[in-house]
Amino acid sequence: MTALTGLTTRALADGIRTGRFSSEEVVAAHLARIDEIDPAVNAIVSYRPDDALAQARVRDRELAAGVIRGPLHGVPTAVKDLMDVAGLPTTHGSRIYAENVATADSVIVGRIRDAGAVFVGKTNTPEFGAGSHTFNEVFGATRNPYDLSRSAGGSSGGAAAAVTSGMLPFADASDLGGSIRNPASFGNLVGLRPTAGRVASARPGNAWDPGSVLGVLTRDVLDTALLLSVIAGPERRAPMSIDEDPSLFRSLSPRSFRGARVAYSPDLGGLPLDPEVRAATEAAAQLAAGLGADVVEVDIDLGEADLVFETFRSLEFFDGHGEDARLHPELVKQTVRDDVAWATEFDAERIVRAAAARTRMFRRFQALFDDYDLLLAPCVQVLPFPVEWEYPIEVDGVAMERYYTWQRSCSRITATAMPALSMPMSFSGGGLPIGVQFVGPYRGDRLLLEFALTWESAVADVMARRPVLAAEA
Repeated sequence: MTALTGLTTRALADGIRTGRFSSEEVVAAHLARIDEIDPAVNAIVSYRPDDALAQARVRDRELAAGVIRGPLHGVPTAVKDLMDVAGLPTTHGSRIYAENVATADSVIVGRIRDAGAVFVGKTNTPEFGAGSHTFNEVFGATRNPYDLSRSAGGSSGGAAAAVTSGMLPFADASDLGGSIRNPASFGNLVGLRPTAGRVASARPGNAWDPGSVLGVLTRDVLDTALLLSVIAGPERRAPMSIDEDPSLFRSLSPRSFRGARVAYSPDLGGLPLDPEVRAATEAAAQLAAGLGADVVEVDIDLGEADLVFETFRSLEFFDGHGEDARLHPELVKQTVRDDVAWATEFDAERIVRAAAARTRMFRRFQALFDDYDLLLAPCVQVLPFPVEWEYPIEVDGVAMERYYTWQRSCSRITATAMPALSMPMSFSGGGLPIGVQFVGPYRGDRLLLEFALTWESAVADVMARRPVLAAEA
């Protein structure tokens, strides 16, 4: 990375605001980084460098006139290709929408724009965000900057690859079954799945479903907190949105693990794990204990989590993409068609049973947090896998029955509605990142980030290990 592309979002924003460098300089440095390495990584799509430089010049003129739009004034970013940016394509990674140009900003994009950010394009995502490996027939596959033969994860894989490699200082992301947490682990990044409603959305569909949430991917905890202060907050069109002042995330203090009670689940209900992931998770428990926490291995009842997640996931895909699959089956990948088809098989008894189970899961975890401050668990079940694979068909010798069941370490937490945070832990013997997952109580996003500040200090050497691309070797 160059000096500018290695800086945090906070440092860039402060440098622009105080005149140490201009927005145009910052944006140009990131565009040069994209031009240098993205042909090999393929993280940025619908790339608009000339428009980005024009936006940066406007930000510089505004600053010269004493106008500061907000905490991201002049800082570059790109938006996940599931979210609308006025004037840019929103393809959803689908050939059906390859020529679809947004006429207005989504809620999260509007907040990022109002904070002064400069948009350079979009970040790649799998078709309709389906699956935790980023590839599609519009733009192709995104590769992991730590090893270009491996997956960057998904569905926020383009976002993660761009941030970890210095093409962007931060990127928005979204998470249903692990689409923030999985690419965060694969990319040695901080990835918070916020409490549902923390970051509001006005998207079509079931606004009462807590499954899919919006967030960000960053290289450190304070950047995550800064971005959360920008994108969080109530929205009148979002009935579950949390009516709390988002500025509460701008004043974090490290929370000590000393005396904290940490519940530890080594496999979240018997899930198979790659041996190196299992070892990293065990090492994380030892590290937490070394930091002073009372770490207690717990046997959590997650028996209904898969029913909850898989039922409501399929219903969401049926709602959002059922018509696409019906009208253009030849243009929709098989896994999306499968999700839609599974939903058509559900009867009322299944849906009611899943809804009741979701309530029980929520209350069971809230009760857990009566006794514990945090839950520590594996974030992923596998290391970044070959980019040619559609998905892992087995984990540690155990066959995976569906295209997303290899990521149940994330999706089982989704079923609880608790906030969850992926934090870097270590690297595999082959040099691939491995993260761990911290889960907190409902609306405990700030608590998670404050513990994460202390964790970040303990794994600073791991977090400082950024990928070296071939052009830099």
